[in-house]
Amino acid sequence: MERKPDWLKIQIAGNQQFLQTKKIVEAHRLHTICASGRCPNQGDCWSRGIATLMIGGDICTRSCRFCNTLTGRPMPLDPDESRRVAESIRLMSLKYVVVTSVDRDDLPDLGAGHWVETILQVKKLNPLTRLEVLIPDFQGRKELIDRIIEAQPDVISHNLETVRRISPQIRSAARYDVSLSVLAYTAAKGITSKTGIMVGLGETPDEVEELMDDTFRVGVSTITIGQYLQPSRRHIPVSEYITPQQFETYRSLALSKGFRQVESAPLVRSSYFK
Repeated sequence: MERKPDWLKIQIAGNQQFLQTKKIVEAHRLHTICASGRCPNQGDCWSRGIATLMIGGDICTRSCRFCNTLTGRPMPLDPDESRRVAESIRLMSLKYVVVTSVDRDDLPDLGAGHWVETILQVKKLNPLTRLEVLIPDFQGRKELIDRIIEAQPDVISHNLETVRRISPQIRSAARYDVSLSVLAYTAAKGITSKTGIMVGLGETPDEVEELMDDTFRVGVSTITIGQYLQPSRRHIPVSEYITPQQFETYRSLALSKGFRQVESAPLVRSSYFK
């Protein structure tokens, strides 16, 4: 595989805000997708007091080939985690926060109850903070998704991750059509519906356009497109480094189709700069 191009090289920020964010995350024993996912924007975001918080522990029941989160048998849910997440958001003075989670297929409700408690705690302690939840597919179970909707986050996001053809190769349990049904269901309930994908996994521009059509048709209004970066040698390798020009082409195409908001650039992640 060719060397990483210059447009993907980043400088690690480490100002006082970075140290303060790091301190809050560690003091409250929080898990972040910033760290577990080896996000290239961690230094930048933490230096501006932004973090994507991950609930449900740090061990996932699934083993997707693109993801660096630990896989195995999770620990029992921490009943105090929701409070700590809400308190940390207050201390960071965030105007917009993203909360995500590992998959908890080991639980009868797949973690939905823990999600609801976290949303309610965050909204109670941070009434002026806009809350985006980046949820798992809950195996497509609408009664569980309804519980998330009823808790009234501002945005419900669920990532398709990649195009239909490649999805079975990189997602261990999630299915393209199940994820699409989750997005359709949340959009139909009137809540802003959002998805994110990675490129550079061997997809074609036509397949990316097909994904845009699939998601826009079911009511998704916001889409993010970013470069896949291999977290380690045991993960699926990068097939191609997509140029900034192609990312701009994708952005223009998505906007022309009617998406309300499109973020498309090499270092874009589903929660970056939100």
